[in-house]
Amino acid sequence: MKIFKLILIFFILISPANSNNIYNLIKIPNLEVYELKSPNNLKYFYAKKPFMLGVQKNIVCMNSSKQIYDKKYKIIAENLNKYSKKFLKKINLKYIVMCENLSISGINTAGIPDHLMKTLILDLKFNEKYFERVIHHELFHIINDGFKDLFDENEWKKFNDKNFNYAECSTCTKKLGLETYKNTKGFFTEYSKTTPSEDMAEVFSHLIINKYKNTNDETLNKKVNFIKNKLNEIDNTFLF
Repeated sequence: MKIFKLILIFFILISPANSNNIYNLIKIPNLEVYELKSPNNLKYFYAKKPFMLGVQKNIVCMNSSKQIYDKKYKIIAENLNKYSKKFLKKINLKYIVMCENLSISGINTAGIPDHLMKTLILDLKFNEKYFERVIHHELFHIINDGFKDLFDENEWKKFNDKNFNYAECSTCTKKLGLETYKNTKGFFTEYSKTTPSEDMAEVFSHLIINKYKNTNDETLNKKVNFIKNKLNEIDNTFLF
């Protein structure tokens, strides 16, 4: 299987890639190559036409314009270049897919991480104010999916007040705000309060874009140290 994938990648590199070749690689239709030679070996693709995924075709994303692809690629690449080739290999991320108006069962989403397929789909039309932070938020889900044993949710829950409860799922609540709290009280954003994994992703993304300062918020400080320590276990050269 590895040899087959290497042959496909080689074919893409030496000839004009078409959607069928890319589909065989990452199982997403209607894609074309945007960039294959990034510094950390990430491969970037864009939606040439709308695509649908899933058994029930409930994952939908639309194609965008060249102007938007060019603009957002620069932002995405600048942010993802923070991660080394070594680190990305450890977390199993290799392919970035760009499209717009990404949704799952009619619910808009900023991104869809697929650890098994080494792929991260990003919605280029997501709120400009939070777009860069969301890139790192979604990348954390790739990390989390690959290292579930490290990111123990029961251990995480103990950092919070004993009377606090997360929702059953991130879409089972109206706590969707992404504005960073001025008075954190254990959480960076309202969205942090949805599930433990979303809370972790919000902590990670704030750390990556330097939105955290050590304060007297003991709960948040514990969460930050937890994320830093676990990332250090994955790659002891990782820098926030």
